[in-house]
Amino acid sequence: MTQAVLLPRPLVNQLLTEAQRNAEIEVCGLIGARDGRPERFYPVANVAERPGELFRMDPAGQIDAMRRMREAGETLFAVYHSHPHAPARPSARDLEEAAYPEALYLIASLDTKGVLELRGYRLADGEAAEVPLELEEMAD
Repeated sequence: MTQAVLLPRPLVNQLLTEAQRNAEIEVCGLIGARDGRPERFYPVANVAERPGELFRMDPAGQIDAMRRMREAGETLFAVYHSHPHAPARPSARDLEEAAYPEALYLIASLDTKGVLELRGYRLADGEAAEVPLELEEMAD
């Protein structure tokens, strides 16, 4: 069985809050990590023609996020997006367009009768392998 990925609760809360705040579009962005530990959330504008159904990161925003990550001594940990009206599973298009096989792909779904769902996947060669996620509680 695949080992669970530990996600800090504040990072997950940021992602889910952004998805809820923009409930009619697919929000998207990157998560940077230091020493393999996810630390920072980098929202990127969705510039898809139909942002309620697809996501396409703004190229300049994505480059800027990667630059900021590098300057902070971080590496790409995850690519995230939301599905306002679909389950938290990769679509055929998500599989086709997955460009970072080393990254975790996080999908948040709002299509769950008021309960937010977040799932993680490794996407490579047109295949999706689900990765268990665990929330890390932060000490006060």
